[in-house]
Amino acid sequence: MPRISPSLALKIVLALAASTPRPSIAIGQDRPPNVVIIFTDDQGYADVGAFGAEGFETPNLDRMAAEGRTFTDFYAAQAVCSASRVALLTGCYPNRVGIQGALGPGSKIGINEQEMTIAELLKPLGYATAIYGKWHLGDAPRFLPTRHGFDDYFGLPYSNDMWPKHPTNPSAYPPLPLIDGETVVETDPDQRNLTTWYTERAVEFIDAHADDPFFLYVPHSMPHVPLFVSDKFAGKSERGMYGDVIMEIDWSVGQILDALRRNGLDEETLVVYTSDNGPWLSYGDHAGSAGPLREGKGTSFDGGQREPTLMRWPGRVPAGSTCSEPAMTIDLLPTIAALTGATPPDHPIDGLDISPLVFGEPDAQSPHDALYFYWGRELQAVRSGRWKLHFPHSYRSLEGEGGTGGRPAPYVQREIGEALFDLRSDVGESTDVKADHPEVVSRLKDLADRARAELGDSATDRQGSGVRPPGRL
Repeated sequence: MPRISPSLALKIVLALAASTPRPSIAIGQDRPPNVVIIFTDDQGYADVGAFGAEGFETPNLDRMAAEGRTFTDFYAAQAVCSASRVALLTGCYPNRVGIQGALGPGSKIGINEQEMTIAELLKPLGYATAIYGKWHLGDAPRFLPTRHGFDDYFGLPYSNDMWPKHPTNPSAYPPLPLIDGETVVETDPDQRNLTTWYTERAVEFIDAHADDPFFLYVPHSMPHVPLFVSDKFAGKSERGMYGDVIMEIDWSVGQILDALRRNGLDEETLVVYTSDNGPWLSYGDHAGSAGPLREGKGTSFDGGQREPTLMRWPGRVPAGSTCSEPAMTIDLLPTIAALTGATPPDHPIDGLDISPLVFGEPDAQSPHDALYFYWGRELQAVRSGRWKLHFPHSYRSLEGEGGTGGRPAPYVQREIGEALFDLRSDVGESTDVKADHPEVVSRLKDLADRARAELGDSATDRQGSGVRPPGRL
């Protein structure tokens, strides 16, 4: 019998996972569940009360933890804006779909119309869909959310620091557009109002669609720098403006939860809260905290990609429970497909259905053999179970304290060689144990080679047989 190559085997597995229909978990005879995803920007792992926040309170997020499930080992797919967002919406590693880094104003690339977003997944089932917040997958009309399954859009097309008041490169950016639908309704808006505006639109959307299934995506612009907070929260925390901003986001979560309860939708709605990457540590007092995790945004260490994640669905998700199995934002699309009965994309994706983890099924384990940690096109690390293997690479790190008052301190470049960490006993990735576990190193290297064949790796000059192009103007 001829042998099947690892690359071909992975393609077959991914294609079958994407195409196999799964039964929905129906709410009523004719209505599938609502889905709300709240996605913050540059929030640290320790910036939620349930994850050890200090200097500010997050009562509504803590309520989500008490009424739902805390995920301690949940990752963003890459530690930077656009790459992370395309992964969440498409269920793919960013390099599979050709989106890297943080796309700027006037970008000639964006999300490809051939990719299926969560909104497009759900539209055939009659879902109303909306996004209120930061998009960051291309600002040309063909890349906007309204061309990718969303009925309604209000927010910024990219990061809020890409404007003429940028602290280190102001001449690089045009006035910041605020978009409603596909129309620029204001330039350089008062950013103190952004969180309030997004929240008001989200609540209005819930109220308007209480009788319809809906998908609501709220990707907040905060706490990405520059930080802005409304008067109602300015000075409220003991953690300066950063704490004030998180308290306002927590208020926003409360408003959304209250709207669901007011409309009798609590037991019909899955709410997911997570972040796009870890804290931007160079901004010091305007940055979050990764807590016990190593490094932050822009790195493949856990401080860059492990996110404070909560899921709530009263009557379905076990209240006050915790999941420590590895999972990633790429898993949201296939999980939502499984919960709603939607038809997944007919092309390969990388995420897997984690509904057994969400529902706390006995002995449920991560469906992934491994999770892969890329920076751009470079495969820098792989995690399997408790083990995480880093490959030699350079990374940015702070030397001393971060900046103050919204201005960043400089990073230094450091190097890490091949290193194995036991995340069960060493969450800070500080003690290399590869010499003690050569068999684990060998197994994780084999898993990495499987990813390189399919997804590529610039460090080993692999293009990847499964990489698809981004959209291009």
